[in-house]
Amino acid sequence: MKLHFIAIGGSAMHSLALALHKKKNTITGSDDAIYEPSRSALKKQGLLPQTLGWFPEKITTDLNAVILGMHAKKDNPELKKALELGLKIYSYPEFLFELSKEKTRVVIGGSHGKTTITAMILHVMQYHEKEIDYMLGAPVGGIEKTINLSDENDFILIEGDEYPASVLDLRPKFHLYQPNIALLSGISWDHINVFPTFENYVEQFQFFINSIVKGGILVYNEEDETLKSLVERTENQIRKHGYTSPTYHISNGETILETSEGDMPLEIFGRHNMSNLAGAKWICQHMGIDEDDFYEAMMEFEGARRRLEKVYENQTSMIFKDFAHSPSKVKASTQAVKEQYPSKKLIACLELHTYSSLNSEFIKQYKNTLDAADEAIIFYSPEAIAKKQMQAISAEHIQLSFNKPDLEVISETSVLSNLLRSKDLNNSVLLLMSSGTFGNLDLEEVKTFF
Repeated sequence: MKLHFIAIGGSAMHSLALALHKKKNTITGSDDAIYEPSRSALKKQGLLPQTLGWFPEKITTDLNAVILGMHAKKDNPELKKALELGLKIYSYPEFLFELSKEKTRVVIGGSHGKTTITAMILHVMQYHEKEIDYMLGAPVGGIEKTINLSDENDFILIEGDEYPASVLDLRPKFHLYQPNIALLSGISWDHINVFPTFENYVEQFQFFINSIVKGGILVYNEEDETLKSLVERTENQIRKHGYTSPTYHISNGETILETSEGDMPLEIFGRHNMSNLAGAKWICQHMGIDEDDFYEAMMEFEGARRRLEKVYENQTSMIFKDFAHSPSKVKASTQAVKEQYPSKKLIACLELHTYSSLNSEFIKQYKNTLDAADEAIIFYSPEAIAKKQMQAISAEHIQLSFNKPDLEVISETSVLSNLLRSKDLNNSVLLLMSSGTFGNLDLEEVKTFF
């Protein structure tokens, strides 16, 4: 096929372009900004656009299809040309579905844990040399690429998120995959720029449950009451398998899972990750991996990148980076670290970076999420608020919202760096939580403070 990608530089878009190029399709693309690692990956395969920008002349009648990225706006010149010519236009998830129509589609959804659960399943499959197709929403350590497409594999494992498919199709991506096997890890309101009310957000998961093919399987976290209620109410004729967090204990800073075959030490930790593991086990069993083989593989699983990832350790202290940004993730990660290292001082540092977290009303959802921390710091950038064209938010409002009187609120990277430098970091854990970069905080410099 001859395919053109509008907004080829996106994380998922460039990965799909590379995968289709490898399958001998003719690929072209455009974008107005392309960053690393997408830039180098596209350049290596000869797919990097020679000039940044949008060029309607690239849109020609001999194209089999146009793949439209979410980054592209309605007035995109290439999109306008494709519509004028009546070309077939797919969003990323639409095209992925077209490629996987004849496969067993396994879709991992939920407000939290998607990347980790998907990574767990893929790790188990690779450990046991079981070849599957997959699409990851983010890079995972030990896995070379975020997408794998073949003609012969029976399964495709897809991380399904709630963001809109494209500017032409505002349905959440995970509505478009029509899974044969699905998992939902839980529901916790987020993305208020897309889903302004909790009820509207929950409704998306009801649609997803109803999109599972008739006779399909839904694995779900039955400890989540909102999700459990949706599953019980659905009229879709599917099989339902609820899961709960397994029993575990912590010994000398190591998490030990209690199984029918005896105690099993794990590299990962935290109650939320034990729940993720329970869901992943169910999915793997439905994909042909028995319980013993699952546990054997999981003993070597070190976690998904930037999900409670240990980035520094000395004799007494350590630093973890975590992608946590929504209230439920912040609370789960903070509690997990304190539970794992109860004798160490926990310094939790959270960047308010997303549209939701910088909203003066939504921020109230963060109440008590940092309670497990011995010391807590909030970082936010006034420039980010201005760029998102949002109402300014005060340090006092942030402190009240988190309900933590000793919370330190900082809005300059240099001030944050100096504060960390001034702290007694002996016998401590620094937990950095953000989907951003703390205003390009120099992590290598921070390591020297210990």
